[in-house]
Amino acid sequence: MSEDRTLTTARTLPYTPAEIYGAFASADLLAAWWGPEGFTNTFEVFEFASGGRWKFVMHGPDGKSYSNESKFEELVPNSKVVIKHDCPPHFTLTIELIPAGNGTRMTWSQVFEDAQTAQAVKARAGSANEQNIDRLTRVLAESTGGA
Repeated sequence: MSEDRTLTTARTLPYTPAEIYGAFASADLLAAWWGPEGFTNTFEVFEFASGGRWKFVMHGPDGKSYSNESKFEELVPNSKVVIKHDCPPHFTLTIELIPAGNGTRMTWSQVFEDAQTAQAVKARAGSANEQNIDRLTRVLAESTGGA
């Protein structure tokens, strides 16, 4: 059952699909908001194209560094971003952007290889995806002069 392996969150943001997609497409913007509160990023490879590589180091508030390797599996401008996380924990992240009134309904769904990994990540970092979206919203507010 894929529900056991999936962590999903959704939120309506006061930005257009193009503005949100742009926050993924720009290395500078993405580095500013990617990850939970307190984390910073150093990008080593950023190839924002279908099949492109994304290699970066997340620097935690505890002073530890976490290497990450991913691939952009599918990119549909202003609509969808699919990222395959190629190092533990292995997962595929699908972000869908759907126009909703004056904003965008964003769904954020991570599918892990197995239920145990999904539950372990949820227990350890259950609010991390919400924090990530909070950080995205702040970066968009600064970059667009909006909400």
